[in-house]
Amino acid sequence: MSTNPERAISYVLNKYVSEYMNKDVLILSLDTQTREAARMLRHYETDDIIVTDKENFPVGIVTDEDILNKVSDATVYAEATSLKDVMSTPLITINEKSTLQDALHKMRDNNIRKLPVLSKKNQVMGMIFQSVIANVIRDATATAPRLLSPPVKAVLGNLGFVLQFAGVLLLVPAILATVLEDTTTATGIYLTTVLLLVTGFFLNSYGEKSSLNLQQASILVFASLFLLSLFGTVPYLYVFPSTESSVEIFSNAFFSSAAGFTTGGISLFDEPENLSQSFTFYRSYTQLVGGMSFIYLVITAFYPESKLQSMRGFISGRTLHMKELFLTITVIFSIYIVIVASLLYVFGERNIIDNFSLAMSTLATGGFTPTSTILGGLVWQEHIILMGAMILGALPFTFHYAFVRKKFLSPKLGKEVLTYFAILGSATILFMGISGLDPMRSAFYSVSASTTAGLQIESLAGLNGGAHTILIILMFIGGCGFSTAGGLKIFRLFHLRDVRALLSKVRRAELKSQAKKEVISTLIIIALFPTIAAITGLHLAEIEDVSYQDAFFESVGVITTGGLSAGVIDSETDPATKIVLGFLMIFGRLEIIAIIYIFVPRLS
Repeated sequence: MSTNPERAISYVLNKYVSEYMNKDVLILSLDTQTREAARMLRHYETDDIIVTDKENFPVGIVTDEDILNKVSDATVYAEATSLKDVMSTPLITINEKSTLQDALHKMRDNNIRKLPVLSKKNQVMGMIFQSVIANVIRDATATAPRLLSPPVKAVLGNLGFVLQFAGVLLLVPAILATVLEDTTTATGIYLTTVLLLVTGFFLNSYGEKSSLNLQQASILVFASLFLLSLFGTVPYLYVFPSTESSVEIFSNAFFSSAAGFTTGGISLFDEPENLSQSFTFYRSYTQLVGGMSFIYLVITAFYPESKLQSMRGFISGRTLHMKELFLTITVIFSIYIVIVASLLYVFGERNIIDNFSLAMSTLATGGFTPTSTILGGLVWQEHIILMGAMILGALPFTFHYAFVRKKFLSPKLGKEVLTYFAILGSATILFMGISGLDPMRSAFYSVSASTTAGLQIESLAGLNGGAHTILIILMFIGGCGFSTAGGLKIFRLFHLRDVRALLSKVRRAELKSQAKKEVISTLIIIALFPTIAAITGLHLAEIEDVSYQDAFFESVGVITTGGLSAGVIDSETDPATKIVLGFLMIFGRLEIIAIIYIFVPRLS
């Protein structure tokens, strides 16, 4: 017997129905005569017929009992009766990427024992039976203990895929460094790429790609960001001065790498123009990889295909598929980068590599800049371009998808987006009146904070308390869900409307279990973000000998991956503190709640 039957059952129930379905399915058209259908049933030794319309879409099901019960005298009526007269309809089906657990729930709700399995094109692929699922559960509880438990193998398999995917993406800056004959940078990036690909290969060999529960998904997302940040330190080790101690070099490299892959954006380089162009491109590119990969991770880990039905209202009213999501998001953001880089080239900066670096960092809401002066002499057109790019990065991916699919601003999606613009607009007006900055620069900083992009022209240590407060609130709130932005996310604010119901004994029973968990998660996040920032601010104020206002502002930029800085953290900061801050950026990127899910699985 398995040492942990509950985990074994949970694991197999998250397997796809397509792995266990019977592919030998008899499919006949609506107009097939029942006499011929009965003959086909005997010939193929099966009990069920899936009935399809003229377009080969399944519309009903006929069993041998249907033919016997509904055709009283087969020799008299079978010739004149077709399957459309005896079939059961509407046909209850299940998607090929749904899990066995989804199948059991659907069977239970509809009091049936079998489900036709459909492809994404609504074609019949097979049939999943309740008896088959029962045998799978029985076998899972009777399997001898393995070296690696099924849940661990599932995490490793998915983690291997993510690392290999990132390794392939990093070939782009590696090739650019090779073309620019920057052998030092190229060596570091190629080494990182090899480490990611090899590690991913070994993880895949020991694991398997399968769906995860929320706790396992949280482990996957944390492990992915941590390993990306860790392996991403390699190119930085080639850049930081060798005169420093090994601990200082590693802490600087890890902090910088984490700031890239988490889109934190706080930089230890006061003058990045002293670095090679291929390296500044790599820095911005890591933010793009981190920002985009995080969306992939969230969608694939927390929203497997069987659960993407909940996103239908956001998009086009039908089930999404992973390949479609991956391809669409990659193409959309690639187009955005080219457009932003081209516009920057036309209106101002003539260095095309710097333009692409800035475009990637902006759309990824990262904040790294290729030079310390690139934001200094911006014309108003460039301000508008960068603010537009930051806002695009902070809008949900489903917004871009809906725009492409001509389902622009469906009701649920529009509510979140409009709320975001309302918050941004109100905060911008307030910031203009309080900060004392000119209107364009005030709008720029408001957008930079609300999108958690962190682009800034000068240190923000000199701002008054009111202006700091507005930017802090904007960084805490952040952008929309399923975007490259950090912070709490706008969609979580909607959960606060259920807080009263949660506190009321009478109305609490009306809340669904999932709604209760979402409210509790939101309250935990809202409490932990400022609490962690406050504690971190106290530490930074003490070790850096700066005001608590500036230290708190800096710590908010870290935990929200907002990136706006008061100039508190630099290369001289204590190595241990920089490593801890690197982890805080990862925790903030996970919205903190993923860490809670790992250690408090009951909440998930």
